[in-house]
Amino acid sequence: MTEIILREGDHIEWAIKAFRRKVQRSNILRDLRKKRHYVKPSIAKRLKQQAAAARRRKAKKRPE
Repeated sequence: MTEIILREGDHIEWAIKAFRRKVQRSNILRDLRKKRHYVKPSIAKRLKQQAAAARRRKAKKRPE
């Protein structure tokens, strides 16, 4: 669980910004969006294969 501890004199605006940064870094929102709908295992496997193929194509295009 992401939490921000406030001390006396801390501004609420600072706390909100810090909380948003922590949530973004921990990828909580990405996981929530990903789990919003059920994906059948066969479709998940296909999506994973497509992502791997895209990564390979991208790596092949990139000259080093």
